[in-house]
Amino acid sequence: MDHFNHATAFDDPLTIDGVEKRTPLQTIKAVLPFLWPKDRRDMRTRVMIALACLILGRVANVYGPIVLKDLVDGLEKLVNAEMGGQAMSVLMGLTILYGLMVFLPGALTEIRAAVFTPVSEFAQRLIGLKAFGHLHELSMRFHLDRKTGGLSRAIERGTRALQQIIGLFAFNIAPTIFEIILVSVYLAISYPQKYVTVILLAVTAYIAFTLLFTEWRTRFRRAMVTQESRATSIGVDSLLNFETVKYFGNEAYESRRYNNALARYQEAAIKSQTTLGLLNGGQLVIRVVCQVAILVIAVKDYAAGHLSVGEVVMLNTFMLQLFIPLGFLGSSYRMIRQSLIDMEYLFQLLDLKPEIKDRTDAGDLQVKNAEVRFNNVSFQYEENVPVIQDISFSINRGKTLAVVGASGAGKSTISRLLYRFYEVQRGNITIDNQDIKRVTQASLRDHVGIVPQDTVLFNDTIRYNIRYGRPDACDTEVEVVAKLASIHDFIISLPQGYDTRVGERGLKLSGGEKQRVAIARTLLKNPSILILDEATSSLDVKTEREIQLALTEVSKNRTTLIIAHRLSTIVDADEILVLSEGRIIECGAHDELIESNGLYAEMWRRQKAAADEMEKIQKIFSEEGLK
Repeated sequence: MDHFNHATAFDDPLTIDGVEKRTPLQTIKAVLPFLWPKDRRDMRTRVMIALACLILGRVANVYGPIVLKDLVDGLEKLVNAEMGGQAMSVLMGLTILYGLMVFLPGALTEIRAAVFTPVSEFAQRLIGLKAFGHLHELSMRFHLDRKTGGLSRAIERGTRALQQIIGLFAFNIAPTIFEIILVSVYLAISYPQKYVTVILLAVTAYIAFTLLFTEWRTRFRRAMVTQESRATSIGVDSLLNFETVKYFGNEAYESRRYNNALARYQEAAIKSQTTLGLLNGGQLVIRVVCQVAILVIAVKDYAAGHLSVGEVVMLNTFMLQLFIPLGFLGSSYRMIRQSLIDMEYLFQLLDLKPEIKDRTDAGDLQVKNAEVRFNNVSFQYEENVPVIQDISFSINRGKTLAVVGASGAGKSTISRLLYRFYEVQRGNITIDNQDIKRVTQASLRDHVGIVPQDTVLFNDTIRYNIRYGRPDACDTEVEVVAKLASIHDFIISLPQGYDTRVGERGLKLSGGEKQRVAIARTLLKNPSILILDEATSSLDVKTEREIQLALTEVSKNRTTLIIAHRLSTIVDADEILVLSEGRIIECGAHDELIESNGLYAEMWRRQKAAADEMEKIQKIFSEEGLK
């Protein structure tokens, strides 16, 4: 059985646990502030000009058939010799006026588009930027639970849907509704009530049918969006991990997963398109019935002498002018409804509250001695599953504290808590006696630098990735820290040197090279507090020793916390904490812990034996000339 056939929490891109879904009206209300930005008078002016163009254009469009009526009746009178000598000049004037009424709606529509497009693009950029910034504010817990492919696809769909909604409403729905109102008012004032009644009944039936049918078929569109997102997520995830796929020879397995997702999308897309055809057919029937009914009534009134030929032509023209855009109104509503579905997830993201927020009275962290203190700290990722319990320790400037322990003992959690990726549930963490909950996250992270165990680089140049530690650094500063991290010589040996691109997630570099770039990047940041989360775990022994010397040098005036697995890297630490099941069970310097003959001493002996065995093997190969 393919276990990936089962839905996951992210298979539905339109759902976020703990966030209430918005109604379409709430979504539309959320869009309006982006179209009427308070701090942009130029954008508000453009909206007003576009609105004026809309009104003038629709008035001209409604007045056109009225002028055509007078022109046709004038021609009839001219034929019947009922008009005087100035008849031709009057008719020519009506012809020119009619031409102007035909020209104005199109011209004003183009002017409105030119004026309003910057507003639409500005709104799209604003909401895209807001979503991007908001994502960076959300907690690590959120990002660990989400799949990047599906997330980016949902945001892309949402921002594109925003522009589509704005365009459809401004250029289709609003003008059509306004024109229906103008025609209805004119006919109600000038003609029997039956004409207005037929038009309003037809429009009401058309809109009601469109709304109800579209609401019914929304589930098919939602299913299609869900399956498209699932297919995208599977595809992106598989390509990002193509090395793992190759390692296990699972190309066929990945193809089956992707094919399964595409098949579900195909099925949902067919249902969506079939129901769309039914909707279009129903709209066509209503439109034709209305036009025939108006013409039947008008012909009867003409035969009874109540209407002129021009008035019959005018009524028919009104119907053609109304139902052409009304046809677009139906498709516009469908597209808007679909766009609202696409935007649901985007606005759910914006509604999601960051787990870690700065207090309203939070100030900047002031660092003098860079003393880090954990006071009876306890933390758990999931309820009733404690990760660290009652941890207490302190580190001063110029001192190095190492934390060791088995996998899952809670070592890396300590660095995440210090960085405030998560909030401690009991106890507190202070820097120079300032609780990190009471300072801004930005100022805290300005003073803390980390070299993580799993280094991920941007798909850009080596220079860009090192400079990311301090974007305003000059090339000389970049090269200085590269030398400290023992990677400068390697970089200049490359054909493009510092301008060499590292590939997606840095895959063009080896693990050790990526690690050294990460070390250089952190050194460029020049933090007061340095965290090394197994920073040399991917390096060979020779390079590790070189970097250890560099790190020892740069750590002299810093507070340094080392999360270590390889104990040989922390023998010179001022203090070593040994964690087991989230608790500190031993602490002291390397020699003291060896003498105590506890868990640390056992770990040391085991690692030393493994290192000695490896050294023997290398010696044998060396003697045989095999390197």
